[in-house]
Amino acid sequence: MSRQSAAPPEMLAVVVIALIVLGIWAGIRIGRIRFSWRGMTWRKRGPSRGSYGLGSRRWGNGEWSAKAERFPPNRLDAADQLRVVMTAEYTAQSLLNGSEARVLKELERFVGDCDPRWRVMAQVSLGEILTSPDPAAYAAVNSKRVDLLLVDGDYVPRHAIEYQGSGHHQGSAAARDAVKKEALRRAGIGYHEVIAGQTTPAELRRLVERLVPKPTSGQ
Repeated sequence: MSRQSAAPPEMLAVVVIALIVLGIWAGIRIGRIRFSWRGMTWRKRGPSRGSYGLGSRRWGNGEWSAKAERFPPNRLDAADQLRVVMTAEYTAQSLLNGSEARVLKELERFVGDCDPRWRVMAQVSLGEILTSPDPAAYAAVNSKRVDLLLVDGDYVPRHAIEYQGSGHHQGSAAARDAVKKEALRRAGIGYHEVIAGQTTPAELRRLVERLVPKPTSGQ
């Protein structure tokens, strides 16, 4: 009986390449299935207790509309996040609406008159200005934001200014504001509200003059 001839090297190379391609394809398919299963599981269970929405508010022409709170499906790793981003569409949006922008400009002017070293920041995450040794306490405020923030010459947060539109008590907005107010109070940061249609520029100026101390001579 004649011995069977060995496969030529070219054929072996083709087989190896085919196996590598098949492995890559299988890995991508498994990743997609795993991602889809995570999303289905999250939708059935709802957001985890440790998740917190952005709770951002926008007031256009005096009307209030709540930005939908979004909760990520569990905790996606970087590879999952990249797959989502690569197939998503993004559009730039304004940081402030018209009313908020006007309040910001007035605050900047009034604060500059009191102490040019102070600054006004917009849409600041509480997770950037507050910290806590308690992970649950930090998670409770990490994704929440304040509309406007006054910082001193050393960029230490001193006072938060919340712009309240005509419908600011709708839904859970009041409860979210209470959480932010208490967390800021415990950190020694002031909390103040500017009410749409009620707070006048003169009142806003008086508020700033009360909050921002004028520098003494030599400073």
